[in-house]
Amino acid sequence: MPEELADPIGDSVHTPVKGIVHRYPDRVLLMPHLKCAAYCRFCFRREKIDQPGTTLTQTELASALEYIHARPTIWEVILTGGDPLLLAPERLKDLLIALANIPHLGVIRLHTRLPVSDPYRISEKTITTLAVLETLADNKALYVVLHCNHVDELGPETTAVCRAIVRAGVPILSQTVLLQGINDTTSALAALFRALVQRRIKPYYLHHADLARGTGHFRTTLGKGQALMRVLRAELSGLCQPTYVLDIPGGHGKVPVGPCYVHGDTRGGEEVEDTSGQRHFYPPRVR
Repeated sequence: MPEELADPIGDSVHTPVKGIVHRYPDRVLLMPHLKCAAYCRFCFRREKIDQPGTTLTQTELASALEYIHARPTIWEVILTGGDPLLLAPERLKDLLIALANIPHLGVIRLHTRLPVSDPYRISEKTITTLAVLETLADNKALYVVLHCNHVDELGPETTAVCRAIVRAGVPILSQTVLLQGINDTTSALAALFRALVQRRIKPYYLHHADLARGTGHFRTTLGKGQALMRVLRAELSGLCQPTYVLDIPGGHGKVPVGPCYVHGDTRGGEEVEDTSGQRHFYPPRVR
């Protein structure tokens, strides 16, 4: 196994402004706090969760918002942490409205595991808050991204909360971590992705597990992940296909690492592989 890292994806690549991580030109992470309803064993931030001083004060949050406001190249804000849905509804509402009022922002993305880990914590008031942004914001889009790793996590309570969010006008995407012994079979992943789509949740990312310390037993090889994606490409609807991604250690960004179906080069013409493994010349050769 590769060496495990304390900070595998470069969360240390922070701006001078507390709560902001800015690794891509057009988007930033905003972490209002580092609190979660559960401590996921495989999480790369688990050693930072609920530590003293990780919740932004009003002054610190204002500085973070000013950082975003002052940079017109920022088009998207990802609320993460910690779980932003653990914010009190009024505080969440104020934060979302403040972001919606930044003219150059087009998208606000809210990453959460709360519908899975503690759906009872999501009140009608919280869901109304999400819906309110849709009515207050002009030319903005709010997306919820649900972290879900196995079909067994989509019980009736979780399903009810997700349906309520969708009915409030907020689309949901999902992200999943590929975990050895948990979901590293085509049957497990197919069941999960189909169940998500049936709940109007679009599978977005399948993450290769990070090099977080003490998590080597959860991590597959990239080759195994690619093999799984090949089978899923052949068997599942396009709606059920996430992008298999790796967050390159050291803060170098997230890249797709799924299988490639193009072989050869432009000088001799490419061959394109179909889902059954057969190769075809492209453009087709004239006989």
